[in-house]
Amino acid sequence: MATVLAFHAHPDDEVLLTGGTLAKLAAHGHRVVIVVACDGAMAEPNSRLDEFRTSAAILGAARAEHLGYADSGLGPVLYPDPPGRVRFARADTAEAAAKLAALLREERADLLLSYDAQGIYGHRDHVKVHQVGAVAAKLAGVRVLEATVPRELAVRVFSVLSRLNGLVTRYTAEEARSAGTPRAAITHRVDVRRYAARKQAALAAHRSPVSGKGRAARLFRLAVALPVPVFALFAGREWFAEPGAAPGPVLTDILRSRPS
Repeated sequence: MATVLAFHAHPDDEVLLTGGTLAKLAAHGHRVVIVVACDGAMAEPNSRLDEFRTSAAILGAARAEHLGYADSGLGPVLYPDPPGRVRFARADTAEAAAKLAALLREERADLLLSYDAQGIYGHRDHVKVHQVGAVAAKLAGVRVLEATVPRELAVRVFSVLSRLNGLVTRYTAEEARSAGTPRAAITHRVDVRRYAARKQAALAAHRSPVSGKGRAARLFRLAVALPVPVFALFAGREWFAEPGAAPGPVLTDILRSRPS
């Protein structure tokens, strides 16, 4: 059996980007550990970490940890650090990587799941996850896979959502064209439709974004309200890219590696 540590930026990212894969690993007897860099709070602490731990348990994780940082938020302004905490985008990369590497060593992890170089869609905390994860993997001598989405799919989804009553206004078409990873560079595609119900339940555990206001909250509520078979159509596949992998067929098992 393997131990897989999934490193994410914020509470709920563990579901959206890797939830089905983690549920599948846990169901097959592998040890799953989930670490979030940020606490989900821009100011005062809130319930996001409690929701994250509930979500992790639904996915079958044996352990859920917070690396200790505060959210950095969106937009051009990086706000001052809240009392007693450092915003993740402002954190020292070497220091954060040392913390993550210590967890990798403690768990004797076989695999680290991180993010692609764009942080999937450019959020500064997501980009920082990629940077910290890459350094931590080298420190601990652990293989790394980067969660991503096919760039071509991101463009199509943006095009559809931007036409549906302005559901997507935060990002531009140009930003969508640089999101994720070109399909030709994706090394692993995991079919998680069998675990759609568990993935959807874990998403619903994040009550704060589901009950919030704005377009993102509307999308969350729609996702958790969909019938499971419909949810599986939209969220039934997850993608990863292995840095340095040689060209070859797309693999369906993240515990397998393509030659470098």
